[in-house]
Amino acid sequence: MNSSSGTKVTSGVTGLDDILHGGLPSGQATIVSGGPGSGKTILALQFLAAGASGLYIGFEEREVAIRENAAGLGIDLSDVTVLDLSAEGERFFDNDSYTLFEADEVEGEGMLERIASAIDEQEYDRLVIDPLSELRALLPDNFQFRRNISSLFNELAERGVTTVCTVQQSADGRSSDLKFLGNTTVEIYRTANRRTVEITKYRGSGFAGGEHTFRIQGGTGARVYPKLVPGDHYREHDRDQLSSGIDPLDDLIGGGLERGSVTVISGPSGVGKTTTASQFLQAAAADGQRALIYLFEELAPDYLHRADSLDMDVRDLLEADQLEVEEVEPLSLSPDEFSSHVRGAVEERDVEFIVLDGIAGYRQSLRGDDSQAMLTRELHSLCRYCKRMGVSVVLIEEISAVTGEFSPTDNKISYLADNIVFLRYLELGGDIHKAIGVLKKRYSDFESTPRELSIDSTGLAVGSPLTGYRGLLTGTVEEP
Repeated sequence: MNSSSGTKVTSGVTGLDDILHGGLPSGQATIVSGGPGSGKTILALQFLAAGASGLYIGFEEREVAIRENAAGLGIDLSDVTVLDLSAEGERFFDNDSYTLFEADEVEGEGMLERIASAIDEQEYDRLVIDPLSELRALLPDNFQFRRNISSLFNELAERGVTTVCTVQQSADGRSSDLKFLGNTTVEIYRTANRRTVEITKYRGSGFAGGEHTFRIQGGTGARVYPKLVPGDHYREHDRDQLSSGIDPLDDLIGGGLERGSVTVISGPSGVGKTTTASQFLQAAAADGQRALIYLFEELAPDYLHRADSLDMDVRDLLEADQLEVEEVEPLSLSPDEFSSHVRGAVEERDVEFIVLDGIAGYRQSLRGDDSQAMLTRELHSLCRYCKRMGVSVVLIEEISAVTGEFSPTDNKISYLADNIVFLRYLELGGDIHKAIGVLKKRYSDFESTPRELSIDSTGLAVGSPLTGYRGLLTGTVEEP
């Protein structure tokens, strides 16, 4: 049974087929490479479980351990045959044996015969050798190894068997050349904070480049979260404006926020950024758009309590299933995982208005690389995707300076924004006041003069333009 050129089979790992552009090459060999504990065996077992009949050839763990560990991860191996070639513990304590290995195993010929016999016992559609580097150690030299493995792969291809071989990377990279034996190479990397997977070779097929998050969880096994590619997504949408529900605020921003635009609301701590964003959030939900706020820096009960104290309709809209409030523990998700959550909200639940509160909390989710370049790149992809899908986004950013030299953002993300709304503290007549203004509006004109902002038990109020004052952006105001 020869494999069909160009056909693919599912990897069995959610998300991995997406970056493989459909799956693994049918009837061909794939090399899965990674360090200890990276998840190579788990990926291989999920691959086997996704087929009609599979053979697992293992050198490191006993069959009972393989099946127990798989069951704990929700992997069903009931249709998988296990050829256990791991060393038997009793042999270590056998006084009659002068060596840890029998002669035929030292040369590897006996081991190869057992593998060939197991493959011949029945027709398998999938096969795993875990790890392939163990076979290399049992053969006398690289020439013998390559000749035998090439013969094995050719025979499996003739039979239409799709093969996955794991490769254990040594500290000195000694096993790295084994990666080039297959048609496809899947690399798994593990750091203290996360696992990622990358396709480094796929003959005859395209694939999604770069490193993608690789997550292993009990009960569900391994899953890949592909890196978001904005250009792969688009849907038609109009540019109608969304009112905030407060006429003076709409006047300030030129009528409202356009659908599919990105708005940055910036200001120092406590000035009212989240409240301002929530005003747009509830207005969108009340207008019939499904709205969602991600809380990176606040608990949902605390957020709802504050909304109640400001006489906002957030809780009512939440109970009406028109609005969603979701806490995000910053260190719990990678950017790829968070992007996957956003895609689910947009494509499965038809969310049209999203608030990220706030940028500092999101930055912590970058886990190991919270550099400015990484933050900008990930936010750019997320916002670009939302714009192409007609989803309005509000990013809340806290700036460190309370007064002094004006800066719209601390994280240099202003270029991402279609609209920049800033909030400032002002000293007027010896009292502390708040002001709101617009620095940028891509799609329409706006008022160039800030207005006074007040927040109390009746909610958010925007006053008349603060005309005649100087130094409003610095916070140190010269009165007329």
